[in-house]
Amino acid sequence: MKNLHDLLWFVKGVTVYALVGESGTGKSFRAKLLAQSYGIELIIDDGLLIKNDKILAGHSAKKEKTFLAAVRVALFDDKQHRDEIAKALQKLNFKKILILGTSEKMVVKITTRLQLPQPSKIIHIEDIATKEEIEQAIRSRRIEGKHVIPVPSIEIKQNYPKIFYNKIRVILKRKPFAPANSKVFEKSIVRPEFSKKGRISISEAAITQMVMHCVSEFDPEITVKKLTIKTSPESYRLIITADVPFGTQLAGKIHNLQQYIIENIEKYTGILIEEVSIIIDKVTVQKKTS
Repeated sequence: MKNLHDLLWFVKGVTVYALVGESGTGKSFRAKLLAQSYGIELIIDDGLLIKNDKILAGHSAKKEKTFLAAVRVALFDDKQHRDEIAKALQKLNFKKILILGTSEKMVVKITTRLQLPQPSKIIHIEDIATKEEIEQAIRSRRIEGKHVIPVPSIEIKQNYPKIFYNKIRVILKRKPFAPANSKVFEKSIVRPEFSKKGRISISEAAITQMVMHCVSEFDPEITVKKLTIKTSPESYRLIITADVPFGTQLAGKIHNLQQYIIENIEKYTGILIEEVSIIIDKVTVQKKTS
């Protein structure tokens, strides 16, 4: 089925672009300018399908009361939500679409769920913003809890009045000193409920519980003996020491377990798992029952 959808988009001549950057680095702020530069008609950002200055379908992750709920919306976890966007896309006549995400993995997940082809061009926020601009955006996010939705304030006031905060106008000059040829973009600044409650962090105890659940669900015969969690501002690294049952496909099984843990924790928390290392302490042999 996926190949059929890819073929249909290929026939239509649709190209998918991606803008990737960590949360709060200014992706939404620059999305419209980037779309203008590449002649992109549609933008998918935080659960919304946007064309020009209008929200065509979906609902914003910014209106969610918790961070984890917002992540699920941004990833189109809900079938009804992703079906709404997918159906809207199928009815539209377009050639280029831009998808925003915090990682390449997230963008790939979104395109798959919306039955779109994989991105042919991935642009990182560092390619279009200076280090100082990114740092300023991060400060604004962390200290003031401000988020940007790349549509005019009238659109946000109509759809999400409770989280509207302010508006900002950005002028794109097509030619130096030629105001007549300039284009003005208006963006909306919002303050989601989850931002008002301060910075969200996930405790090591919660991550440990999730890892144990993933391992047990993957194979109840694997015993976790030790879990070390190493954190950075952007991601988490997990080091698991375990006893595993003997098997001919042991290496493949361990690799599958690594992927299973990464996919499930990222899906339900929104945190980035940079690495899962599994150290085998003992290979156990299942006892035969008489």
